[in-house]
Amino acid sequence: MQDRDINSDHGLPRDLAPDRMCIGDIASGMGDSASPRLLLVASTGGHLEQLHRWYGASTASNESMWITFPNAQSRSLLSGRPVIYIDDIGPRQGGRALLASTTFNRVIGREKFDGVVSSGAAIAVPAFLTARMHGLQTRYVESVSRVDGPSLTGRIVSRSRLATSLWTQHAGWSGGRWSFNGNVLGNYRAVRVARDEGKPPLRVFVSLGTIKNYRFDSLVDRLLEISKDRSVDFFWQLGSTDRDGLPGMARPYLPAQEFDRLAKTADVVVSHSGVGSVLRLLDLGVSPVLVPRRTGRGEHVDDHQEQISRVVSSAGLGVSAEVEDLEFENLEESAEVRVEPAGGMHTRIRRQVGE
Repeated sequence: MQDRDINSDHGLPRDLAPDRMCIGDIASGMGDSASPRLLLVASTGGHLEQLHRWYGASTASNESMWITFPNAQSRSLLSGRPVIYIDDIGPRQGGRALLASTTFNRVIGREKFDGVVSSGAAIAVPAFLTARMHGLQTRYVESVSRVDGPSLTGRIVSRSRLATSLWTQHAGWSGGRWSFNGNVLGNYRAVRVARDEGKPPLRVFVSLGTIKNYRFDSLVDRLLEISKDRSVDFFWQLGSTDRDGLPGMARPYLPAQEFDRLAKTADVVVSHSGVGSVLRLLDLGVSPVLVPRRTGRGEHVDDHQEQISRVVSSAGLGVSAEVEDLEFENLEESAEVRVEPAGGMHTRIRRQVGE
């Protein structure tokens, strides 16, 4: 196994260079108020995690309202915030997304907002459609996982002009209507730590994410294969990959606080390459082992997880491996690395939940 090059300059994505770490203000240009009241719209998972960060670094009013789906993550992350929950809209469920227009029309019709901001996914379309009918400005912030170009939702709101402002988190494909305004991955550095050889079994926290109707059995099977005859203590967060008889403990979903506790106390975190999970783990100081879901195995709608996995790996902040290439040595390597913030985006965060 080749050693990971910790914090080397070569291979560091241009978007993650230290002078590019401050993120833009999503409330800029929205209305005449110094603290615009926004309607913030996002699917749960990585979309919500990212929009929450953009909001935290913005001048948006504390009275800004959220619309998202109900789950453990959203209830924990948005505790104390004005929020409206709607039925889950899964990937490529355009018809169901349009049905949500009724809720958006009611909310936008009765409340006063200076603008609507969304980080996707499909929920952005009915939100922007209703907002434009009411004459509101709309801003779409593409996911940091879209390294090579916009997502399907990004292309829709761009071509239809439903988005009056389009932001990318990667300078490499900015241009035209898409402007680069920073990157929520922040500025981190990896540090090597020693693991006591006399420690008990390797504590491994496995996170398969919260995306509904998409299983990730291939990763579970591979972890079982490479840990055979090894001393490992597993905790599994399985999402839709319900399995019986797994070693250790398993749950489908976890509140944010429990996720944080398990990630921080584990020796190793093995995760799908969902951007929400990646961002949270880096914030917690975890250098994760990232395994992208693949559409060829029916694990996601497309292969965008490979893109974010590639970015994190090239920055030296985590290990990236395809399911078939994952080895136990990858877990042992990750156990010897931790991540620390190195300024940048984190200095811009002025407001956090529970302030």
